[in-house]
Amino acid sequence: MQPANPAPLLALTGVSRSYGERLALRPIDLTLAAGRCVAVLGVNGSGKSTLLRIAAGRDTPTTGRVAYCGRVLTEDDLAVRTEIAVVGDLVSAYPDLTVREHLQLVAVAHGAGGGAGSLVDRALRECRLDDHDSALPGSLSSGQMQALHLAAVLVRPRRLMVLDEPEQRLDPAARRWLAGLLRAEREAGAAVLMATHHAELAASVADHVVVLSDGAVIAQGTPDVALAAIR
Repeated sequence: MQPANPAPLLALTGVSRSYGERLALRPIDLTLAAGRCVAVLGVNGSGKSTLLRIAAGRDTPTTGRVAYCGRVLTEDDLAVRTEIAVVGDLVSAYPDLTVREHLQLVAVAHGAGGGAGSLVDRALRECRLDDHDSALPGSLSSGQMQALHLAAVLVRPRRLMVLDEPEQRLDPAARRWLAGLLRAEREAGAAVLMATHHAELAASVADHVVVLSDGAVIAQGTPDVALAAIR
């Protein structure tokens, strides 16, 4: 059983981000522990992606501090490459590699060694790509491409998963599958930080929901509390 108040794996304190004179993210505090999920909701342009890039070490805050495992997180931190797995809003893959080859490359690049094959087999099963392992990316549907990017997360180490709208291009049945996958990852001990447009997905996976508007937090709390505030 998880402790009631586990120590945070990720902690953002007073984090904001400006681009020139535009304030994309107003100061925010956020903590996330292993085995927990925080979902961030908001319309396009509300600051969700900015927050996730900073949390993943891919952008530097204008003010505030990002700590990972108690130390300040920077873009060249080894943890960014070895412990933080990201699914972003850009769908891309190596065009000349099959689905299986793509996943094997990711697994080996992240140190899987001789265990790469079994990791890939499991990811293909979990992401329902078994029948497409020999396909090239150009032949996949948009939903299958999204599944491939999620599978690429499953073949690498991941103490923290940062997912920017992982439900994109997925139909309702696939979103239900995604919710089950993320719950399983939490139960295995991964921390999940997710931006989403789907309140149902947030309610089914997250412990804590943050709602952003124009870069500012307008509601937060348990899914019931935060979602009720915006209905």
